[in-house]
Amino acid sequence: MTLTFRKARETDLPAIVGMLADDDLGRTREGPLEEGSRYHRAFHALDADPNQFLCVAETGGEVVGTLQLTFIPGLSRGGATRGQIEAVRVARGHRDAGIGRAMIGWAIAECRARSCALVQLTTDRARPDAHRFYEGLGFEASHLGYKMDLGDPG
Repeated sequence: MTLTFRKARETDLPAIVGMLADDDLGRTREGPLEEGSRYHRAFHALDADPNQFLCVAETGGEVVGTLQLTFIPGLSRGGATRGQIEAVRVARGHRDAGIGRAMIGWAIAECRARSCALVQLTTDRARPDAHRFYEGLGFEASHLGYKMDLGDPG
């Protein structure tokens, strides 16, 4: 299978949102994709920000994976830039085919190309398979993360 990685287009939103919603956690967090929705507004904000890269993986013209890569400049670690990987998803019919591994490899290469000092990600505690996957790729569970839900902003 030949994978192509590219910047997402607005026409990819149905596939991306579908992948985000296609698991036990996503079903509780994602909603319908409607014209002018928060998904569309978020897409335009991501697309306009040079420190954001919403990526899709495609094979044979079909979107089979997605992730968001954020470049975070900072003062700590001697002024280091970090690469943050978020929202990694592979389409249900294409899981266990090495697509996730290839997407993370692509993201790490992009971080190196942008002179990032490290690449980081978070994953929900309820995803033990994801924990094993990331640890198998060399990521370490080195930090404890916290989040605060601020509710639905509308």
